[in-house]
Amino acid sequence: MARYTEAQCRICRREGMKLYLKGDRCYSGKCAVERKGYPPGMHRQSRKKVSEYGTQLREKQKSRRIYGVLEKQFRNYFKKAENQQGITGENLLRLLERRLDNTVYRLGLGSSRVEARQLVRHGHFTVNGHKVNIPSFLVSVGDVIEVREKSKDSPRLKELMERAADKSLPDWLEYQAEPAIGSVIALPSRDQIDSPVQERLIVELYSR
Repeated sequence: MARYTEAQCRICRREGMKLYLKGDRCYSGKCAVERKGYPPGMHRQSRKKVSEYGTQLREKQKSRRIYGVLEKQFRNYFKKAENQQGITGENLLRLLERRLDNTVYRLGLGSSRVEARQLVRHGHFTVNGHKVNIPSFLVSVGDVIEVREKSKDSPRLKELMERAADKSLPDWLEYQAEPAIGSVIALPSRDQIDSPVQERLIVELYSR
């Protein structure tokens, strides 16, 4: 599967804000957005005024990059959100939040979504007792996410589990430090999703 393999910090600089793609680095003085608060590239200072379409496109791109989703995947999520009852934009964000890699990140068992995705792919988690190594797996109400027993000896997982015990969680999740179990107690509502996304612009883009 195609993946962005260049510097993650360039993405944040392109969007002009922290997307927290590098975990701990984003909270330190090494953050590229703080050190270089302008877009990458040789023509960064000569960018023209962005059109309405450009603004909508940037919002879609930003959303894709926050959640680490490819273009085709994102379009499929939008179609699914469109076919659900309720507000399309909120449905879209709810689907993205329910991805297993994002849920692991929200539980504090990954310092970033990138790290959480890698840990999921390496098979360090179970959902309802079954190993799941698919980052796009959608969790549902009542699902239980647990660190696999043999993964608990990993120094990195130990560190993350200790951090998760003190992490503030969104209201739709619960976490028990012993034995490192997270639970989905509700579907996320819009006010529980803190991603800096204006979903209205994405809906307008796909409605053109």
